Order: sequence, then structure tokens, then C-alpha cells
Amino acid sequence: MNQKQITELTYKILGACIEVHKNLGSGLLESVYHKALKEEFRIQNINFKSEFVISVQYKGIDLDCGFQCDFLIEDLIIVEIKSVSEFHDLHKAQILNYMNLLKVPKGILVNFNVTNIFKEGQKTFVNKYYEQLN
Repeated sequence: MNQKQITELTYKILGACIEVHKNLGSGLLESVYHKALKEEFRIQNINFKSEFVISVQYKGIDLDCGFQCDFLIEDLIIVEIKSVSEFHDLHKAQILNYMNLLKVPKGILVNFNVTNIFKEGQKTFVNKYYEQLN
């Protein structure tokens, strides 16, 4: 996959998030948006893993840390969803760490507790794996 294809997939993912937000609005628990987004990804034929366990290795030993990302899309993009008043540095650090641990090129942080997801409720992140793509 190249950068252009990942960008196109990003727009498809954000479209699914906007569709969920359009139907449910803001103010619900994160778990509600998670379930709805799983259904929307299925409807839109977006290949995903949900609540994917992230392995952490330390000196060749697998540490059972219980890290789970909300979604891993096409084994390329992490999607972390929130329903919070605003993003915090901890949320950004979480998704960047997940991206590096899984060696995926892109991450999308989505907050459903906003008026407009595209304008104020999403942040995308890329890393060195993204830069290595054509």
C-alpha cells in the first residue's frame, strides 16, 4: 500500500465515523460509539480488527500489559475513539505508542463528543513507517 491509498482509506474511515456521529449525536459513552462503528465498518466493507491486543516485548519477553487499541484497520491504521470534552496529551501519546508497537504507518484519534467530527473531533498521526511508503 502507498501513501495515496492510505489517505483514501483514511477518508473512508472518517466517513464511517461521521455517519455514526450523524445518527447518534454526541454525549454517549465510548462503548456505544465503538459498537456502532463496528457495524458501520461492516456496512462499508472496511476490514478491521476490534479491541486488538497489542504485544509489548521487553528483552525478548512478552509482557502481558493488557494494551488494546479500539480498531486496527487493514493492518495499517489504528483508530482510537473517545467521548471526552477534549483531547489530552495522554490520548495522543497512547495512539503514537500503539502505532510504534504495531509498526503501522498511520493513526486516527476520533472524539465523538463534539459538534463536528471532521472539523474538531479528529486528529491523524503518521510516523516513520508512513514516510517509508511510496
